[in-house]
Amino acid sequence: MQDSKRFTEYAVKQACGLLSIDSPTGYTAAAETHLLKTFRDLGYEPVHTVKGGVLVDLGGADSSNGLLLEAHCDTLGAMVAELKGSGRLRVVPLGGLPAVMVNTESCRVVTKFDGAYGGTFQICNASTHVNGELRKTVPDYDNMEIVLDEPVSSVEDLKELGIGVGDIVCFDPRTVVTEKGYVKSRFLDDKLSAGILIALAKYIKEEKLKLARRVFLHFTVYEEVGHGGAGSVPAGVTEAISVDMGCVGSGLQCTERQVSICAKDSGGPYSYEIVRKLIAAARSEGADYAVDVYPHYGSDVEATLSAGWDLRHGLIGPGVYASHGYERSHKDGVENTLKVLVGYVQE
Repeated sequence: MQDSKRFTEYAVKQACGLLSIDSPTGYTAAAETHLLKTFRDLGYEPVHTVKGGVLVDLGGADSSNGLLLEAHCDTLGAMVAELKGSGRLRVVPLGGLPAVMVNTESCRVVTKFDGAYGGTFQICNASTHVNGELRKTVPDYDNMEIVLDEPVSSVEDLKELGIGVGDIVCFDPRTVVTEKGYVKSRFLDDKLSAGILIALAKYIKEEKLKLARRVFLHFTVYEEVGHGGAGSVPAGVTEAISVDMGCVGSGLQCTERQVSICAKDSGGPYSYEIVRKLIAAARSEGADYAVDVYPHYGSDVEATLSAGWDLRHGLIGPGVYASHGYERSHKDGVENTLKVLVGYVQE
């Protein structure tokens, strides 16, 4: 891959742009609009699907053996479930967001018609100097609440602000890129890989790559609740690969500086043929990679298969530590993932 460092920086910049846009599952319109503009600016003609996804045709000769690369722009979040008499809010998660991962986190409550209000998500009666049992309390959605940064003390006060059940709660991403190349943020799953796919599209355009087969990108919504990739597969696609976060943790080989190739997750094995081809692409491009089995994971492409599409499937992504929490990856992991994708689309 030519000039991989430059395109890596571009991928990280694009990821940071997406991370600055709130997009919990069910509230992704702003991220969709951003993606549509980004691809139009790159010279593509993206399609906005009815469901809310963004589909991009990168070109290529053989339309009967197409490749679909999937990433998702929806994130974890929460939803208001109850207006409490104290003027505080009970919420439920959107996607698999553990309460312990957002204890004491700043957030925004986005009302349906009256703007957004800041607050903090924390354990009820959260003062150590008042609550003697606080240190023993395990954070859970049943014992946590949003304390708004507003002078409210009743249900009526909340309603006057326009807050109601079903309002969306967005948590601060707290995005940081360090001098040593680490990328830290909530929701690297999957906005880091979305940035990588944008960089891939830019690379194909600038380098004028002649693709032997048709290649499509699909930026899905609703991945975090299991049906993001269930539709919008273009005609002729025979292979689909989720480009999502690679797992880093106990019992796995991958680090944040590598690209992870998943052989199996909790949904079962990925296509043996695709796994072999991804490894071959990594080797041919000189990418630092690891092959792992993820114990607790599901991907967009499994939703695609479950919806009945007849295709082969795979999963790769930059190594990300502390998934569904405050996540960390590295520019090296971004570069290695981009290298594999460049090699794969040219195989």
